[in-house]
Amino acid sequence: MVRSLWSAATGMNAQQTNVDTISNNLANVNTTGYKAQVAQFKSLLYQELQTITTTENGAPKPVSSQVGLGTRVSAINQLFKQGSFLSSDNPAALAIGGDGFFAYNSADGTRLYTRNGNFSWALDANNTDLVLTTAEGNKVLGIDGNPIVVAGNGRVASRITIDGEGKIYYPDDAGVPVQVGTMQIGLWQFPNREGLERVGSAAWKATQSSGAAIQENGANAGNNNNIKRSEIVQGYLEGSNVNVANEMVNLIVAQRAYEMNSTAIQTTDEMMQTANGLKR
Repeated sequence: MVRSLWSAATGMNAQQTNVDTISNNLANVNTTGYKAQVAQFKSLLYQELQTITTTENGAPKPVSSQVGLGTRVSAINQLFKQGSFLSSDNPAALAIGGDGFFAYNSADGTRLYTRNGNFSWALDANNTDLVLTTAEGNKVLGIDGNPIVVAGNGRVASRITIDGEGKIYYPDDAGVPVQVGTMQIGLWQFPNREGLERVGSAAWKATQSSGAAIQENGANAGNNNNIKRSEIVQGYLEGSNVNVANEMVNLIVAQRAYEMNSTAIQTTDEMMQTANGLKR
């Protein structure tokens, strides 16, 4: 009976982590570029009560006798399903249709990747050129790995347009969009994006499990036929891919599983109480 106490306790701990994961998904239902997570479970070791032996006449017994010792959270997987496109009044807002990621360098120099295209044009240190930055002020990287910088020359940020490949245009005197230099916003993919390490709510960094980033556009992209090119859409943001209905159902299931494990502990306690009272 003590075994059942610990088995049910592991179930309660696992379901608590499950509820925490679901709650975080629901809390980020309106976070731009957020990708939902789901907890995965794994059975713990089994205790063998009886091994496979032979009967008195030498015939083997077909099965052994084993009992499980509970469960644990084996992984919290990330779901990179495409989120819905949301219209934005921000002219620098960008959404990605496909599997690509934008890139930027964090304050400590770490290369991070994101699907959150809530960008803005900011003036550089000399207040002359326009620099494309994230909402936190980090500079978005181009296909050459350098920040996206558009020379000032009286240009107005709201008139800058970006095509599906990430190339930057500005209208000439006749109002015809003309590409600005060779600037192009970089997009990257990974051999195993589920292996990315999450940093914050909507940023990731490469790991050994994810593999090295593969550039999917520009001159350095190469001829990788396994890569399906993504498309950049200006004036839109990619919303969270959290499905509220599914998360609420999962929350109910997790709550019921938690209650059942709690009931198992109460039942074991009552059985132990009854056994202790037999001497009376």
